[in-house]
Order: sequence, then C-alpha cells, then structure tokens
Amino acid sequence: MGKKGKKEKKVTGAEKTASKMEKKVSKRSKREEEDLEALIAEFQNLDAKKTQVVESSCPPPSPRLSATLSAHPEKDELILFGGEFFNGKKTYLYNDLFFYNIKKNTWVKSEIPNPPPPRCAHQAVVVPQGGGQLWVFGGEFASPNGEQFYHYKDLWVLHLATHTWENIKAAGGPSGRSGHRMVLSKRQLVVFGGFHESTRDFIYYNDIYSFSLDTFSWSRLFSSGSAPSPRSACHMTSTPDGTGVIIYGGYSKVRVKKDVEKGTIHSDMFLLKREGKEGQEKWSWSRLNPSGSKPPPRSGFSLAVGPAGRAVLFGGVCDEEEEETLEGDFYNDIYLYDTVKNRWFPSVLRGNKTEKKKRRRGKKGGAEAEGAEKEEGEEEAAPQGPTEVIKEIVTEDGTVMTIKEVIPSPQEQEDEEEEEEEEEDDGSASAPQVEPCPRSSAMATVRQGKLYLYGGMFEVGDRQFTLNDFYCLDLHKMDQWEVLIEMDPKTQEWLEESESEGDDNEEEVEVKGAEGEEEESEEESEDEEVPDEEEHPPVQEGETVTDYQIRTEQYWIGLARAHMGPDAKDKKVAKVGLAMAKVFYEDQ
Repeated sequence: MGKKGKKEKKVTGAEKTASKMEKKVSKRSKREEEDLEALIAEFQNLDAKKTQVVESSCPPPSPRLSATLSAHPEKDELILFGGEFFNGKKTYLYNDLFFYNIKKNTWVKSEIPNPPPPRCAHQAVVVPQGGGQLWVFGGEFASPNGEQFYHYKDLWVLHLATHTWENIKAAGGPSGRSGHRMVLSKRQLVVFGGFHESTRDFIYYNDIYSFSLDTFSWSRLFSSGSAPSPRSACHMTSTPDGTGVIIYGGYSKVRVKKDVEKGTIHSDMFLLKREGKEGQEKWSWSRLNPSGSKPPPRSGFSLAVGPAGRAVLFGGVCDEEEEETLEGDFYNDIYLYDTVKNRWFPSVLRGNKTEKKKRRRGKKGGAEAEGAEKEEGEEEAAPQGPTEVIKEIVTEDGTVMTIKEVIPSPQEQEDEEEEEEEEEDDGSASAPQVEPCPRSSAMATVRQGKLYLYGGMFEVGDRQFTLNDFYCLDLHKMDQWEVLIEMDPKTQEWLEESESEGDDNEEEVEVKGAEGEEEESEEESEDEEVPDEEEHPPVQEGETVTDYQIRTEQYWIGLARAHMGPDAKDKKVAKVGLAMAKVFYEDQ
C-alpha cells in the first residue's frame, strides 16, 4: 500500500510541475505571439480579398518540409498543404494548397477564399463524410528571422466537394502547439502530444484530446495506466478495430541547466484503449512490447498507414549531441509495424523481376527462396545489417552535398555478384536501384497500396537543404521506388551570413544573436584560419572550388587533423578540411 501511495503522489507532483511550466512558458511567449499576430493578420487580410476559387495547372510545389500530404478519400488525388522553407537567412511559411492527380501525374494549385494562415508542423486528417473533408489542427508560424514562434490552436476543415474552407469554433480544445499527432478513430479526431516553444522556454505535452465529428465538440480524455512521457513527432496509428491508438517513439528535450538543453529520442510504445459504451467511455494506457526488429532510434521520420493496417515508417535523423555541436545521421530506410501482430520488421526492396530470378536461381530449393521473400525480407536483413554508399551532388554554388544511402548487407551483395558472373552471358543485368536520399521531415501518405513521399530536408555541415523531389513505392510488390520528380541540385539555395550585403550587416547579426555567439564565432574563425598561402597547393587555372577540394582533399584533411588533434572524429575533420580548402580557394 505504501509503494502504491508513493507512486500516486509522484504522478500528481509531475502533473503539477507540468502545469506550472505551461503557465510559465505561456506568460513568457505571450508578447512574442502578440507581435506575430499582427503579421499573421496581414496574411489573412490578403487572403480575405480573394472571393472566388481559382484553380490553375502548375509545376510541382516548391521545396518544403513539415507540410502535410493526404490521400483524397474518393479520388485518385493527393492533397499537399502548408509547410516551411529556410534558406539560411530567412524562414518562409506556406498556406498554399496543391492537388496531385495520380493518373495524369499533374499538379493543380487551388486558391480558396479564407484559408488557414501559413503554418508548418500541423496535422491533417482526411475523412470520407460529406464528399470528403480535410481536417487541419494546430501547427506553428515563425518570424522571418526564425527567432519568434506562434503556436496555433485553431481547427479548420476543407470541404473537398465544394472547395471551401471553414474555421470550426469549438471551446475546450488543446492549447496552441506544433509537432503533435492527430488520427481518426471511429468518428473522433484524437490529438496527442506536441510542444510549445518561445525564445527562452519550452514545454512538451502528453495530453489527449478528442474532437467528435458528430457533435463538433472537444473533450479532454482522462485515462488510467502509465501514459507516455511528454513528446512530439511520435508515430501515432489508430488500431484496425477503431478502439484505440498506438504511440511509438517521438522527441523531447529538457533543460539540464541554464542555457543548456538535452534532447531525448524515444523508442517506447504504448496503446491507448477505449472501453465502454459511447458517452460512457473509459480510456487506459498500457505499454507495448512488440516483437521483430524495431527501427534504430531516430526523430523526424515520416509515417503513413499502408495495406492491412500496417504502419509505414520512413527515414528520419538521429542527432549526435556534444557540448557545442549537433550532428545528425539521416536515414532512408523503411520499417513496417503490423498493428494486428504487434510486430516490427525492416523492409528490404526486392528489386525488379530479373533480380528476383537471379536470387531464386542462386538459392538451394524453391521453398527456401519463397521464404526469403516473405514479409519484405525482414528475417534475412536483420542479422547482417545495412551498409552505406556515399554519393556526392554539387549544387549551383559549388557546395558538395554528401548523401548516405543504405544498400543491402555485404552477404547479399556477394551472392548477387556471384550470380551475375554465372549469368553475364544472358545480358539480363539490371540498373542500380533508385531511391530517395536520406532525409527527415518529409511528407508521406498511402493511396491504393502505394506509398508517396514528397520533400523533406537533410543537412550538410551547417547547411540545411530542403527538397521537392517526389517518389512512389508499391507496398504490395516492394520492388523499387518510382521517381516522379527528381531532385534538382540547382534548386538548393543557401545564403551564408558572410554573403550579406556588407561587414556592417554581419556585425549587426552577431550583436543581435544569442549571448556568447560573437565570442563563439571568433573561436571558429581562429580554427579555420589558414597559414601563409605559399604552404598550400595552388589553385590551377580554370579549376572550380569542387575540383580543387577533390584534388587537394587529403592535404587539407591532414592540416585539419593537425589543428584539431588525434581525438577529433574523422567526419568532423573532413568537414573542417573541406571548409579550409574553400576558404583558401575563395581568397585566391
């Protein structure tokens, strides 16, 4: 009895702490949000001048991340709404609306009067009633300099049959937030988690709300059992029978001391189950222990629901946090979660028919080959683990983007090489598989058993590259990705602080930055300072910065190693070396 009472007291204390923190964050961010409300109002005034629906054929949407991509419930169409783009100096938020025709492979931009204001990190859910509806809740708006944030708590519905937006005014809903999750469970929209952030404070949530599509009213759900810890950007899926939702993973951070924050990537799983009659429902949390191979820890992954109730997880990033740096390993792999069997398994692409025939001929016995293809090869992929291929793409400004791609295990490669040698006379060797580059915060949805993936971002050093490429994967065949829009390196824009109009501008940026930022910049410039020019490999006539970096790479890496010491990570040393080479090249 004593232990039980102690546990209850602890939970109550945690709730009180969360409540106090929420009030503190709300108070400090109120002024920031008031400043941004005026900017948001300007956008709404411009939109209010539109009185007619205007639809026009258009090129694919611009590069973006943290938008929503949804499948139309009745038509072979996808719906893309909102998102953000950052070019190194300015943050752009969108509220544009696009429809993608799957059969025609065409895009239409739909300008509808009185839309929701621009936002990212919101949630959208499609329901079939009334000819199809797209429900949008929450999200955030950032100032152009990315230093202030406004968190929405509004609820909107797009009536797809009439192409009209409607702002639903209903009291008792969740507080303003972004990074939350929302799914349809029977005739309720269920919202979980998210975060609210100001320039100085932040709070993560683990509360649950439901919105009834029958009564158009909000309810906060109070549950028994052990709930997930506060988090954002988790994987949330409705159970096939509609009696609950499943939560996996997510991200949160805590302040360990003044001006020092520590992020946590969660990898636990929970089931929120509904019991009892309508109107008298009781909700309870329980922890899930799935079988199979769970994804390695990551955040920023994309999620969708595939055939047979299988949840699809794509990509993401795992950040390596050190005292003054943050580096991320990006992924482009796929994991499936079977909600019925409570089982995770990695998905390995089978390749085209020619490749499948080679593998079958290489196996001893047809039954063994058939078993190798079951459930997308999860049993065979797990023991060996993936390997990485490094691919370089050069942007218009000469920046080298190094992209990691996951390929099958070494054993699979050896088997295929042996089989290809045996059959090289038949001329049936196929081209290498094409797949999306590793990324986080991409938009994903499933329509008629096909996974569609749009945009997202990845980082190279301090640069963030936002994508607008588009891919499709048949989840029944699991053979190969279809490229609908290729990534164009020329669209990758990044404006360095040093590219501003003049030295005065640069000084102003440093003064306005966080405390200690100017001192940090001076230290970085000292690290990257290059000795006298005579000591370095000269730039050849007509040589581009990329050619120079490639030709002299080992020299600059050696110089960076000498500066950084033997304990520095190879990846960091290589980045500093390339930066030093670029600085020297630009000085010539």
